[in-house]
Amino acid sequence: MIQLKNLSLRRGLKELIVSANLVLNPGYKVGVVGANGAGKSSLFALLMGRLSADAGDVLLPPNWTIAHVAQETPALDRSALDYVLDGDAELRHLETQLRQAEAANDGAAIGLVHGELARIDAYSAPARAATLLTGLGFSPDSHQRPVRAFSGGWRMRLNLAQALMCRSDLLLLDEPTNHLDLETVLWLEDWLKAYAGTLLIISHDRDFLDSITSHIVEVAQQSLTLYTGNYSQFEVQRAERLARQQGDYEKQQRQIAHLESFITRFKAKATKAKQAQSRVKALERLERIAPAHVNSPFDFQFSAPDSLPNPLLRLEGVAIGYAEHPILEDISLSVEAGSRIGLLGVNGAGKSTLVKLLAAELAPLRGDLVASPMLRIGYFAQHTLETLRPADSPLLHLQRLAPDTREQTLRTFLGGFNFRGDAATDPVGPMSGGEKARLALALIVWQRPNLLLLDEPTNHLDLEMRHALTLALQDFPGALVVVSHDRALLEATTDSFWLVSGGRVTPFDGDLESYRTWRLERLAEASRPSSEDSSGLSRKEQKRQEAEARQRLSQQRKPLQARLSRLEKELESLSEEKAGLDSYLASEAAYQEKDRTLLAEKVRRQGEVARRLEEVEEAWLEVHEALEALDTQAG
Repeated sequence: MIQLKNLSLRRGLKELIVSANLVLNPGYKVGVVGANGAGKSSLFALLMGRLSADAGDVLLPPNWTIAHVAQETPALDRSALDYVLDGDAELRHLETQLRQAEAANDGAAIGLVHGELARIDAYSAPARAATLLTGLGFSPDSHQRPVRAFSGGWRMRLNLAQALMCRSDLLLLDEPTNHLDLETVLWLEDWLKAYAGTLLIISHDRDFLDSITSHIVEVAQQSLTLYTGNYSQFEVQRAERLARQQGDYEKQQRQIAHLESFITRFKAKATKAKQAQSRVKALERLERIAPAHVNSPFDFQFSAPDSLPNPLLRLEGVAIGYAEHPILEDISLSVEAGSRIGLLGVNGAGKSTLVKLLAAELAPLRGDLVASPMLRIGYFAQHTLETLRPADSPLLHLQRLAPDTREQTLRTFLGGFNFRGDAATDPVGPMSGGEKARLALALIVWQRPNLLLLDEPTNHLDLEMRHALTLALQDFPGALVVVSHDRALLEATTDSFWLVSGGRVTPFDGDLESYRTWRLERLAEASRPSSEDSSGLSRKEQKRQEAEARQRLSQQRKPLQARLSRLEKELESLSEEKAGLDSYLASEAAYQEKDRTLLAEKVRRQGEVARRLEEVEEAWLEVHEALEALDTQAG
């Protein structure tokens, strides 16, 4: 079991956890929740031995294997499949022993190693690794591609697959659903439900936590509180506990007021001085109860747009893609006033491409996209965060949009997104991903759009902010198109779905559970053997047509492959430069020089590199989508 005894933990001057006790039994599946900055990731670092406790004990079984998702992925030449297999350290150790035994021609040692390999089921390891890759959205033909050929988001999926490959006793997952699509999240849920070890997972996806967890640990007010049940059950229990705490607090405040009143009235009277002094001591001995904190720090809503034309957008026979290669074709749909549309489809199907089309970031290859002259779009995507200026504050970003608005009005608005006091005037650069996402949403809300296009808006947002966003979207009077792996958000804010699949976009008649059933049926169909060819073509003619199709496909793929290669080289170069800049800016030496010119230049360059890296990754994904679309057509 995991035991934390009288644990205290600080980072710098901030006390995160003080005198906390916690016991987690083997096999628990634990959701770790709490506000950003409360200490959740620091707790993981403590369990991995990367941090030391400032006081108290951290006790884990000495023979446990701990798995976690690496945050960095070097640009390796080894294949994705081999990289995932590296997650099984015992397998790799035994393979090394086998090579050594074979080199020494040691028959006895060879036999022993083969016995150990059989014990850990080593011979099925490549198939298990391939299953993990496929489940996490990698196409079969990408399993042998080198790690360096994948963009940052896909490398994080490789790291997740490697962690799942480890035959661990304790699995630590920190926001594993970020940058995963809905299908991949559903697959990961099923995998984690079957996981036999102890699981600790930090997540802001309440449906994900509800599906997997048996317990919740809340990190709040410098303490660790264990609840039995999933996240929804935790919310009920926490509300009951906070209500009791608030009642005890108010009762104690009345007691304190009574003691202080007696002391004030009688401390100067000789006949009552002794009694007054005893009450002073009683007041000093009193163990103070903190007031319950139940209110969310977020409070905002979308103002009614100036106009709400109908329809807002109309697509007629539209094809969209890259380099003249369509990913989606024959799209004839419209976005009506008040529409609340969720986009469904597997990763790479073209959901983000469709959103870019609606946002006018991509022009149609064919067909017409007709927008109302009064259309006002609020567009949120992950690359939106990189458009924020690192040296500017949230207040300055908003002042740029509203130069004639009083500062106090802008501060009050930003306060609804929890940018209060100094947080409104601090530079954006050092902020967390969640804080930047909050600011990007604030800037969109201020502009009063009549059409919201949201591509994974909840990545990096904590549970409180997700809840506030959900409530605001429910009251939003305009139209909404959203891509999200957060089912709670989709179910609460949308009332219809478009399915992006097979190069087409069509209305989907059903809810998310219907979609899950449909996906499972499609996967089952795909796994069945294909029927014999019934076209009546001769084998020779069939082969000729297949060869011509392969030739056409090859000609179409060549320019895309060339561009992909150029982008991969730039990705590698930018990643190396960003790592160097991050390392410099994290060092003490960067801030000790009196002349801050170099520091300012490094900060500026870090922002430029981060923005360009995001642009190149987006371009890489677009080309990859186009290649996958060609492969789908060929298949």
